[in-house]
Amino acid sequence: MDTGDNASVMATTLVDAGAAPAPALAEQVEDASKFIDAVLTEVGRVVVGQNQMIERILISLITGGHCLIEGVPGLAKTLTVKTLAQTLRASFQRIQFTPDLLPADITGTIIYNMQKGEFTQKRGPLFANLVLADEVNRAPAKVQSALLEAMQERQVTIGETTHKLPDPFLVLATQNPIEQEGTFPLPEAQLDRFMLLVKVGYPTALDERAMLDRMSDLDNPVANEVATVDDIVRARKLVKQIYIDPRVRDYIVHLVQATRRPRDYGLAELAPLIEYGGSPRATLNLATAARAYAFLQHRPFVTPDDIKAIATDVMRHRVVLTYEAEAEEIQTEDVIRRVFEHLPVP
Repeated sequence: MDTGDNASVMATTLVDAGAAPAPALAEQVEDASKFIDAVLTEVGRVVVGQNQMIERILISLITGGHCLIEGVPGLAKTLTVKTLAQTLRASFQRIQFTPDLLPADITGTIIYNMQKGEFTQKRGPLFANLVLADEVNRAPAKVQSALLEAMQERQVTIGETTHKLPDPFLVLATQNPIEQEGTFPLPEAQLDRFMLLVKVGYPTALDERAMLDRMSDLDNPVANEVATVDDIVRARKLVKQIYIDPRVRDYIVHLVQATRRPRDYGLAELAPLIEYGGSPRATLNLATAARAYAFLQHRPFVTPDDIKAIATDVMRHRVVLTYEAEAEEIQTEDVIRRVFEHLPVP
């Protein structure tokens, strides 16, 4: 491979596998994805705007990949997760993270039963299908370690006994990017376990006016149950079957490779700005998230536009910039956008 020869790099076919989607798959996807529309409708009755955040949470739900939601207070992050849980016939727990939290507070502990004269295990709030980890960056290192085991291994250790967590199990965490006092920045290893890092912005003027109008209503809307765990399990099986053309697979690999070796892709100007590129988990999660995004659009195949739509949320927390980039106030999103603009679309 010639360094700097972008054409030869992109011409290299890395993956030549995968058959075209079966005709029946389109009907199965169309039928199985109906509950997505119902969930979106119910959540929309309570949450105004924030459609992108809601879509990303649904992608996490039907892939089993954890989601970290970042935004200033008051942007309906917690409300959105709670409302989504109300639309599902699944167990839900909310954990408010604080600096004095202990691992046993989330995993569970061993207590002594005086009546029976024996020790029993009390399970913590992690034993639920949906876990809202509110302000997760306020948790100390030991709690982060316990949460990391739950996220990666789908299990919790209480004393000497290891317990499997419910299936499906999903952590939806929130963090405040403004306040730094009393917070513990998430280590890179834990950030990498989140499939998506979604940044939530302020609502538009129209959405904010709609919120104001809803405040005058006598009864606050409540979301109804419209989906079950079986719907989620079925969707997860079908998402794995969503077709990705070999050329689109190559496109995914080259996008991640370009963040590690920008000079090889004709992006020498990015080399001083990137300390570490995307990990192999970025490649795998980008393909998985793109499949789920196509599923949300009721399609049995992935297009390059699906990759573009979801890539920033998959890669923004996996591409680490240098001090030089920070000094120039260059954001990770700027680097990812530059890579997309440069690499040819299949």
